[in-house]
Amino acid sequence: MKYEKLTFTLIQGNLSSNKNLDNLQHFTELIHSIEEKTDFIILPELFTRGYSLNIRSLAENMNGPTVEWMLNIARRKNVNIIGSLVIKENANYYNRLVWAQGDGTIHQYDKRHLFRMTDEHKILDDGKNKIIVNFQGWKICPLICYDLRFPVWSRKKSRDEFDILIYVANWPESRSYHWKSLLIARAIENQSFVIGVNRTGIDAYDIPFRGDSMIIDPRGKVLCDLEDGEKVFTTTINKSIIENYRVEFPTWQDADQFRIQLK
Repeated sequence: MKYEKLTFTLIQGNLSSNKNLDNLQHFTELIHSIEEKTDFIILPELFTRGYSLNIRSLAENMNGPTVEWMLNIARRKNVNIIGSLVIKENANYYNRLVWAQGDGTIHQYDKRHLFRMTDEHKILDDGKNKIIVNFQGWKICPLICYDLRFPVWSRKKSRDEFDILIYVANWPESRSYHWKSLLIARAIENQSFVIGVNRTGIDAYDIPFRGDSMIIDPRGKVLCDLEDGEKVFTTTINKSIIENYRVEFPTWQDADQFRIQLK
């Protein structure tokens, strides 16, 4: 079955630093507050604990309580739920985006670009593969926070490689202008919807986060901007907007061919 429309719920949550159970309970309450029928629930990056320089001590595995919580929510509500957490796999530690579907399927993406200004690249292992998930006729590419600054990693290689880019983030208020500008740029250059979900509140290092979660259409038009504060927002997007615009303004026909060489 193909869906001409998809409904997304963005949860711009205020995280309690290093308090896994508190955050899971809080997000459970926020999810139960959703009144509309939705296809996707999107949570911020590291939604169970927020960012920490002691991030390895926060690691779980794919059979741990957070992934199980996501699967339970997905099954109970028959939705897709997306967020990231730190996962230990063998001797490696990843900032892993987990996408749980209502049928129990799990997709995963490990953050490629690690934020060196906080030594994340010394603490975690980088991912090597981008994923694109085909859901009900929509092709969706999920990424994480700092990946947003690297347009080659986010760039599609063909007209129909993906329809939606999703970024989950812990992006501070001090660089809010960058966040909003880059989300719009990724939508325009890929002629795709872009969804960015960021946290709000103040973290363990007294760094403030505004949120500014957004949905942008393929023309670069901002469909929603949650601005500051904790919010739960649901809206529907229509695939015909993408299809019509790519016919009307076919920049993809002049796109450069490229290949990504990993370091």
